[in-house]
Amino acid sequence: MPGPRMPAWGILPVTLPAFTITGMWIVYAMALSNNHICPVHNWSYNQSCDMDGPSSCCTLDHIPLVSKCGTLPPESCFFSLICSLGSFMVILVGLLRYAHLLERLGPSLLNTLGLATGWVCAAGLTMVGNFQVDHAKVLHYIGAGVAFPTSMLFLLLQSILTYRMAKTRGQYWTGHLRSILTIVAFFTLVFSGVFFIQESFVLQHVAALCEWIFIIDVLVFYGTFTFEFGAISTDTFLVLLKASRAPKSYKGESSLSSTAHIHSHVEGLAMA
Repeated sequence: MPGPRMPAWGILPVTLPAFTITGMWIVYAMALSNNHICPVHNWSYNQSCDMDGPSSCCTLDHIPLVSKCGTLPPESCFFSLICSLGSFMVILVGLLRYAHLLERLGPSLLNTLGLATGWVCAAGLTMVGNFQVDHAKVLHYIGAGVAFPTSMLFLLLQSILTYRMAKTRGQYWTGHLRSILTIVAFFTLVFSGVFFIQESFVLQHVAALCEWIFIIDVLVFYGTFTFEFGAISTDTFLVLLKASRAPKSYKGESSLSSTAHIHSHVEGLAMA
């Protein structure tokens, strides 16, 4: 008999984007109220700003990139907290997604790669949140360089796996939705990187908007896992536990078979 279902796990994928997106906008509002960044809707940048200049003065240092919003206190404290908790939820969602696919499809290289990219992305996100760009630029950029590409790869792998597992029309529509989100994430990530290295104030502002869209898009993608997580049961965790013990069991069986072979060989020599 199949184990009892645990539909409460379906709340986790929705909690991740709800918590993270709300937290990011709170950090943005705090940075904006402290005049640490320019508003997203402001496209006018001053070439230079004096100490006695207006509070709305905007330079390249005030472009509303997500990282810039969380680089100065007090919003930097909340930014670190959100990234750390968000990365923990990413690890948990990635593990449950791996277990669910393992139960439905069996062992798969793509599934293992999906788990690995999700966890590497979480590690990069932790670095991004705890090493602010104005205080530890190299470590911050390393974290971003790890988190963004791996999150893009995670979306691609999960979209492919969704189609592999799909059997009903609703599951195929979920695959279509994830494919659209993956395409949007790819273009916004590319445009964000290309525009960020330009000297134009306007293009760098566009890069900030693309970065916001990319992050929100990825988080919404994680939220779509609620469709599958509602079907998680105790059998899902048993499959995960069995898979984690499989190498040890295999090693033990191999050792026992080798020992049995040696004993039979010795007995054969004795009889001879």
